[in-house]
Amino acid sequence: MKICLICFDLSNNSLGRTALLASALSKQHQVEIIGTSKNGDIWYPMRHIKIPIRVYPWGRYPFFISTIQKMLRDMDADVFIACKLRPTSFGIALLKKWLTGKPFIVDIDDWEAGFYYSASFWGRVGRFLNLSNPNGLPHTWFMEHLVGFADSVIVSNQFLQKRFPFTGCMIPHCRDTSQLDPDKFDVVKIKKSLGLEGKRVVMFLGTPRAHKGIDDLIHAVESLDDPNIRLVFIGAEPSFDPQKGKPPAAQEKVLVFPKIPFDQLPRHLAAADILMVPQRDTTDTQGQIPAKIFDAMSMAIPVITTPVCDIPEVLGGTGYLVEPGNVKKLADTIDHVLKHPEEAKEKGRRARQRCIERYDIKVMQRNLQNLIEAVTHSSKE
Repeated sequence: MKICLICFDLSNNSLGRTALLASALSKQHQVEIIGTSKNGDIWYPMRHIKIPIRVYPWGRYPFFISTIQKMLRDMDADVFIACKLRPTSFGIALLKKWLTGKPFIVDIDDWEAGFYYSASFWGRVGRFLNLSNPNGLPHTWFMEHLVGFADSVIVSNQFLQKRFPFTGCMIPHCRDTSQLDPDKFDVVKIKKSLGLEGKRVVMFLGTPRAHKGIDDLIHAVESLDDPNIRLVFIGAEPSFDPQKGKPPAAQEKVLVFPKIPFDQLPRHLAAADILMVPQRDTTDTQGQIPAKIFDAMSMAIPVITTPVCDIPEVLGGTGYLVEPGNVKKLADTIDHVLKHPEEAKEKGRRARQRCIERYDIKVMQRNLQNLIEAVTHSSKE
């Protein structure tokens, strides 16, 4: 069976979830990823993915209409999966269904409108009037009211399951635990190769943004009186420089590494003593489970995070929870974990076992296959 996954923007981290679904489906089906790209390129960590990808130009209306027309002409599959509730993925899949009757599934892993609602009142007004942007707030808001037209809905967490009652299945982020396996990596050698020999590494993966608690994390690490602690950011833009203008001692404590391909993630993650996910409780995060938590669980790295969305349920007591925005508690917890390595190691071991049982890619493969079979069977009746 041929399955086409539609990514709303191939140039950003939304491709991560799309590629994960595609990899799981590729074990049994012919799979292709298509999508628009706002900067004309493919998201750096996924540039070497083995799944075929077709890129279409992004543009504002009315110029974007021609892109929609071309995508609809080119799209050819037995089943379509629109990744994210966005006009450039869900909207295009819906048009294809109306034109051809081909079934489609929408995968919702974030509350997309929530990213816009976090702005001030006048900021939201301005965003709602941004009609020329194909993925602007008015069009994204409208997509939420069309979810019922999908043949089935996948969500990644309970917040989204409650918000979109047409759910067919809840499928959290998953990982290939056979690849993300701590036994495959020599931590001492890796730390040495990264210039972190003898350091206690507190790591943040992904794009640093305010709603992810970056400021809280930096302040917490700076408050700790340990010359061997290093806060390491991996995945930030080259322009990200959180220590600019600060004293040399503070600058030395925070390191920003270049972007890396996804296949190098396990090696870099192996250097972490702690993975940090200090989410704030905002509309940006209330419908979001950061995928990096599953990376850490698979690699048996202890996680310090906040009880936002389903994070406590995902960890199941195998991580450390701190209330959002509590910098002192965040610092104290980092200090506690580093001073109790055996406890942290045991939590990491239990987290990996939980990941193998609940969040391995084989679990995703099984759930997706059941969903595909149900959708195709219904479309033939």
